[in-house]
Amino acid sequence: MELIFNESELPRVAETFIRDMIPGHRVFAFHGPLGAGKTTFIQSVCRALQVTDRVSSPTFSIINAYHAPEYGAVYHMDLYRLKSSAEALDAGVDEAIQSGAICFIEWPDKAPEITSGAVQCFLQVLPGNSRKLEIKL
Repeated sequence: MELIFNESELPRVAETFIRDMIPGHRVFAFHGPLGAGKTTFIQSVCRALQVTDRVSSPTFSIINAYHAPEYGAVYHMDLYRLKSSAEALDAGVDEAIQSGAICFIEWPDKAPEITSGAVQCFLQVLPGNSRKLEIKL
């Protein structure tokens, strides 16, 4: 699956992502350079999931937990500061992934042994400040 969009199209793209991906999958690994829009995309998906909590980057907390009325727990993880899979295990990343909850993981390459089974989502910046999201099952 491949989606090309700009910021104003995020609500529509988030709805498409939920419709096409959430029914069959629960764990999503987001790849992309700094500034590609990983957190912004996840925030938009959380809004579309009707999460009422403030969705922010969990860079310092590693894991933020939210609640979506129709789906239950939603975990947003940012592994950027981690140095190994062992640190990810200590932070509870594996527990969140194994919980059956929806999980969005930024910087999954920091703990590849733990995140390898996730749906791989690649964000890249295109000319004109649009984005391309490529999803590999």
